[in-house]
Amino acid sequence: MTSQPPPPPVAAAPAAPAQQGLKGGYAVELYFDPALENQVLKAWNVLARRQISTQLIEIESRPHITLFSFPPAIAPLIEPQKLLPTLRSFASRHEPLPLTFSFVGTFPSVTPSSDGKGGNGSISGGGNGGVLFLAPTPSAALLSLHSQLCEALRKDGVEIGEEFRPDSWVPHCAVAQDVPKNKIAEAFSILRDLKLPVSGYTMDVGIVEFSPAVREVFSFSLGSVLDA
Repeated sequence: MTSQPPPPPVAAAPAAPAQQGLKGGYAVELYFDPALENQVLKAWNVLARRQISTQLIEIESRPHITLFSFPPAIAPLIEPQKLLPTLRSFASRHEPLPLTFSFVGTFPSVTPSSDGKGGNGSISGGGNGGVLFLAPTPSAALLSLHSQLCEALRKDGVEIGEEFRPDSWVPHCAVAQDVPKNKIAEAFSILRDLKLPVSGYTMDVGIVEFSPAVREVFSFSLGSVLDA
């Protein structure tokens, strides 16, 4: 009998607390170059065809790393257009960063919510299955970018929740949510076909609203030149 190859390495991550269970929430997301984005979309599509997880496609999300998600207590009060100058200035000060997804990680879904986002930016659906994600190598440049964003938001009076503080943040890109326990092994097997590590660049940063489908409010290319 032929032995099966071991599953891909699993990145440890904390259980995701209920963070964005409200409709009308907002998040700051970091996007990838087209080639890397297509690698993630390939995983989404295969998992959907195998009937393991379809939510990320259904809510019209885009492959990303969540840099910040507004606490539910203040999300209804957020006027994202007021953050446009801050985010545009932030993007202009940062060049595209090399990014390498090295591991597959998992954590439990949060308490059933209303198609919002879980803590640390994980998408949380209404079920009780697991969330699978690709974990990037936490380079100094990526961690510095996140830390500087938090500082810029603080200057705008935005409170940084515990899970998004620089010493707590776990960068990750969700590839499946609400995966039943009896499907986890199959999902890992599928993700093994990605042949990690996969590398590319971060290219854009933007703010999205989820209510419940994801809608981009605005985005800026990293390294973009500010208008005079």
